[in-house]
Amino acid sequence: METLLNDFSPGLFIVQTILLIAIIALMVKFAWKPIINSLNERETGIQDALAAAERAKADMQNLQADNDRMLQEARAEREAMLKEAREIKDKMISDSKEQAKIEGDKMIKQAQATIESEKKAAVAEIKSQVAELSVSIAEKVIKEELSGKDKQLKLVEKMLGDIKLN
Repeated sequence: METLLNDFSPGLFIVQTILLIAIIALMVKFAWKPIINSLNERETGIQDALAAAERAKADMQNLQADNDRMLQEARAEREAMLKEAREIKDKMISDSKEQAKIEGDKMIKQAQATIESEKKAAVAEIKSQVAELSVSIAEKVIKEELSGKDKQLKLVEKMLGDIKLN
């Protein structure tokens, strides 16, 4: 420390002090305002960026809320469409069952009518065959009965006897 005090020159100190004050004055006159302006601009830019980030965050939240709302609406619409499809399916099934029942009843009635008409035709044919068979048997019996003259006379007498009784 003693060497510093021995080497101290008051003239050099004054010159250095004047130069420092001059540099500070020049700095204040020429550099201070631009530095302050650039710092203010930077602060303003940072503030604007923060505000833009806040707006973007709010917009993102709004978009997220809109997305959630749209998702809920889409789910509700999907559920409504599925419900409607189920109702249409059930209606189509019930309509098909009803139509099949109607067609089945119609076919049964037609079958019953066909069976009834075939039954009547069969009965009529049986009656016709029985009549033909009866006539044929009667013809054969009468031929057998009336083959001889004695048999014919007996038959005539018998018929005359039946007439008197009535």
